[in-house]
Amino acid sequence: MIKKYKPYTQSRRHFTVADYSALSNVPREKALVKRLKENAGRNNQGRISMRHQGGGNKALYRKVDFLQNKKNVPGIVETIEYDPYRTAFIAKVVYADGERRYILAPHGLKAGVKIVTGDEAPLELGNRTVLKRIPVGAFVHNIEIKAGQGGQLGRSAGASIQVLAHEAGYSDLKMPSGEVRRVSWNCSASIGQVSNPEHNLVSLGKAGRSRWLGIRPTVRGSVMNPRDHPYGGGEGRQPRGTRKPKTKWGKITGGHRTRSKKKWSNKFIIKRRK
Repeated sequence: MIKKYKPYTQSRRHFTVADYSALSNVPREKALVKRLKENAGRNNQGRISMRHQGGGNKALYRKVDFLQNKKNVPGIVETIEYDPYRTAFIAKVVYADGERRYILAPHGLKAGVKIVTGDEAPLELGNRTVLKRIPVGAFVHNIEIKAGQGGQLGRSAGASIQVLAHEAGYSDLKMPSGEVRRVSWNCSASIGQVSNPEHNLVSLGKAGRSRWLGIRPTVRGSVMNPRDHPYGGGEGRQPRGTRKPKTKWGKITGGHRTRSKKKWSNKFIIKRRK
């Protein structure tokens, strides 16, 4: 559910936030957080290597367990919490041996629910098992690309990947983009859709809210000088002036495929996204 505000200012008129009422009102687990160094998009020489980054509210990084390698050790969900470093919510799990870990919270998971990871784990929300045990048509998240490496696919808010088929040691998975990819069926996946599925409906409402998130302004190429961008220069508003759309550095975009033809995972893509 998206929360709206009364329009007592122009920015509040369009300002919306995700519903956090289902989250647990508890302090973070101190042993599971750390401070990350802020680089503001700079490399080790201090030069900008990623534009439009910098500033933002201070935040502590939560050490999320994407591997979930405590096999056959049952755990109970203690809390569902906000994570400032990701769009999804996270769940704090206390295992039978007393250890606590943060995991990605699937949509619908509540505090007090029992979860488990293992080759014989029940096919229930929040549990984690190998792909070959998961029935065709089921939705999963936090999927490994290589067994034992930790989940890498389907980790953002609302993401869910559908199992299409199992054949000859591989599982065919349909990505949120529509791409169909083949992954070894010995890789692990968590059952369910990632939490906070309405994240894509949130409207920031004002420029300042982008700055809180550490996103700096983006300047259009058409208002730059000719030396700064292929679209720059000219008196007043001018058309692009180049036959094909280009980046700031003159590289062609727009319908031009940028994926490497020699990339190791090309052979595992059955169907490209549209």
